[in-house]
Amino acid sequence: MTQEDYERRMERAGQTAAEAGLAGLVVTPGPDLTWLCGYQPPAVTERLTALVIAPGQRSRLLVPVLERPDAEHSIGSGAMEVSGWSDGSDPYAEIAKWLEPQGRYGVSDATWAMHLLGLQRSLPGSAYAALTEVLPMLRAVKDAHEVARLAAAGAAADATYEKILGVRFAGRRESEVAADLSRLLIEHGHSQVDFTVVGSGPNGANPHHEAGERVIEDGDMVVLDFGGLKDGYGSDTTRTVHVGEPGAEERKVHDIVREAQQAAFEAVRPGVACQDIDRVARRVIKAAGYGEYFIHRTGHGIGVTTHEPPYMVEGEHLPLVPGMCFSIEPGIYLPGRFGVRIEDIVTCTDTGGRRLNETAREMAVVR
Repeated sequence: MTQEDYERRMERAGQTAAEAGLAGLVVTPGPDLTWLCGYQPPAVTERLTALVIAPGQRSRLLVPVLERPDAEHSIGSGAMEVSGWSDGSDPYAEIAKWLEPQGRYGVSDATWAMHLLGLQRSLPGSAYAALTEVLPMLRAVKDAHEVARLAAAGAAADATYEKILGVRFAGRRESEVAADLSRLLIEHGHSQVDFTVVGSGPNGANPHHEAGERVIEDGDMVVLDFGGLKDGYGSDTTRTVHVGEPGAEERKVHDIVREAQQAAFEAVRPGVACQDIDRVARRVIKAAGYGEYFIHRTGHGIGVTTHEPPYMVEGEHLPLVPGMCFSIEPGIYLPGRFGVRIEDIVTCTDTGGRRLNETAREMAVVR
């Protein structure tokens, strides 16, 4: 990433804000700030850090004066004006000078309430709306550079899965297998592990089960869902394995989920509404008699965070656009028995979809 890349992002964000009827954006520490200008504070504290983007104007970053040297050495610093405020002064009054008194601004989702309330006290006529609400597409469409990073993160997650198939499952705790997944993600280049779901037997029927102390047994179905950040971009993949030879119903359910995942992938193309990807997967599972056991959306966007817009869910009318990257992860969860989920990250291309995870989707048998 270069200064010019961040400058283009901030300019595009300003233009997009104007098209949405906003006076601009106020962005505080979190993924939006890092993505827009390349600056990440050394620590997120009660001291205000905020980036102001307004259409047709140079972007401005306000930071605590003790952190100004770090901000001025960030990659995108040359594309914005960096100012510092000192303890004992009012940062909200300072940033208010950059805002329209009656303006409506998009504000990053992660903004602390104390900072938003401080802005409202300084500018009682101003109004604010969450970026996810007013600019859901801000980070949704990735450029070729971003897709390449997501593909590299996906390849690292794939390599992790291939390795985990060789470890012993039976007789070990879920937490021990989760630790193996974390170690392997780091070994394959991840800087951050966000989650390692290991749901064995009945625990697999809980989609977000946290790996616990249950001892995995021969005959268990095991849901493995793991991911994190590599070079600043996310991975997220799920495969369901079986300890020993699976039974007929376990194979049947796994095949249904695999069929639903494949059908949803084949439905990906520009112009298709996000909700239609969910509908396709759900239709397959419902037709097989398991509709009530598919209890979550089909997918979510991914980028500098592992969950972000767009969402593949009923009611999401946004059309797919080339460069969008998102998961496709249908599942079936039978309470008290087992669960099955299969997940790949997919990017929309000019002609269809491209998977960023390539490991086998057939059920793997582990020991």
